[in-house]
Amino acid sequence: MTTESRDLLDRILTALVYDVAIESPLEPAQQLTARLGVPVWFKREDLQPVHSFKLRGAYNKIANLDEATRSRGVIAASAGNHAQGVALAAQRLGCQATIVMPVTTPRIKVEAVRTLGAKVVLHGDTFEGAVAHSQALLAEGGATYIHPYDDLDVIAGQGTIGMELLRQMPRGMAAVFVPIGGGGLIAGIASFLKRLSPGIRIIGVEPADADAMKRSLEAGRRIKLEQVGLFADGVAVSQVGERTFDICRHLVDEVVLVDTDEICAAIKDVFEENRSILEPAGALAVAGMKAWVARQAGAVPAGALVAILSGANTNFDRLRFVAERAELGERREAVLAVTIPEKPGSFRAFCERIGQRAITEFNYRYADPTKAHIFVGMQVTDSAETRSLLEGLRADGLDAEDLSDNEMAKLHIRHLVGGHAPAVVHEQVLRFEFPERPGALLKFLGSMSSDWNITLFHYRNHGADYGRVLVGIEVPPDDHTEFRAFLDNLGYAWVDEAQNPAYRLFLG
Repeated sequence: MTTESRDLLDRILTALVYDVAIESPLEPAQQLTARLGVPVWFKREDLQPVHSFKLRGAYNKIANLDEATRSRGVIAASAGNHAQGVALAAQRLGCQATIVMPVTTPRIKVEAVRTLGAKVVLHGDTFEGAVAHSQALLAEGGATYIHPYDDLDVIAGQGTIGMELLRQMPRGMAAVFVPIGGGGLIAGIASFLKRLSPGIRIIGVEPADADAMKRSLEAGRRIKLEQVGLFADGVAVSQVGERTFDICRHLVDEVVLVDTDEICAAIKDVFEENRSILEPAGALAVAGMKAWVARQAGAVPAGALVAILSGANTNFDRLRFVAERAELGERREAVLAVTIPEKPGSFRAFCERIGQRAITEFNYRYADPTKAHIFVGMQVTDSAETRSLLEGLRADGLDAEDLSDNEMAKLHIRHLVGGHAPAVVHEQVLRFEFPERPGALLKFLGSMSSDWNITLFHYRNHGADYGRVLVGIEVPPDDHTEFRAFLDNLGYAWVDEAQNPAYRLFLG
């Protein structure tokens, strides 16, 4: 045991969190237990005063500052739970907190922080911009920066969750599933549990499009992601902390990756279990637990599986997207593209081939005199049924593709099916993430060359800090270098979808 890890254990045992945090309950998840065939428990950090575990670390850090330092105030950069944790901790300890938030932060989050007495400074379109501005403000005065994860007192505050787990279930824990953003939560929990009960497996969970910790552990060094998925915004971190990485590479047993649909399914699972609505990052551990159990193929170690429900600060508008994707995450819905002959009776024959399955969505469009394309969603029991259905359609001589994992199809094509556009020469088709703020579209249009023509535009708001946009742009071949420079300078995350089969079948 290193000196720092011994020091961290001492810090956890003496952490000052219970002036502001509750000892969150550890509750059995009876429905998931029945489905997975193994005892499942939820650690309810979503029940904390700010509906997140983050106030533990924030309070412990500020409480350990001396009076003179606290009197000069604290600064943090955050668009979410860390902001509320710091604001509440500062309010309880009587010091001024300044929170720098991106200008794209939803008003509900900004007002929640202001209500707790903090000064809010809106700066930058991204979290990185807010962090940079917070450092500039820090240099101007004597305030103390409260890091969201890479600080020993913050890690120790989060580690009190591990201390509570061992008190609440002293025997019988096989594994604890912990969401990973910057790594503070899992570093704290692992530091306590692995010291006092090393047989418990510590399993981290990350979104597949924000897997900085998994990649770092595999590489043996911290990896910085060029692009980070934003759906689970509470863990959307491009690089984990130095201290948290060092702790995790010694104490974390493995990291599981899950996709957006699996996270949505986990949100639904928790709602059905206890009628609570988690934010995407808050349900990450449940999604990872389910994926891990499925991967074990019935060889799950004896004992209880514990998932940390880390937060419940979500926008109500986001629920429509969650509901839309939850069944896909459970593999209880399949989305297919099927090409049928354009002749009398073929549409009816296709419907008869589907049988009595419940249809969740159906889009049919005449394509040309010889064929028509169908975009169809239907309820299935599992992935095996989807494969069997595809094999049957192909055996009947129909072209059929499974689009259940095709992000562009699920986000945009299902709302755009209406036939192919007239021939467009040199069309570039890109899927963007626009910041949800006034002027984002004008910035996009103003940055484009006046020689380029927009051929397609579809936008969807999901109640998040960003919007999903599918754009088609006609770009002459000689302008490709200029077009790439436009994308680089724009600063919006994008994916090239020109070769996507959904685009080819329905829009190309």
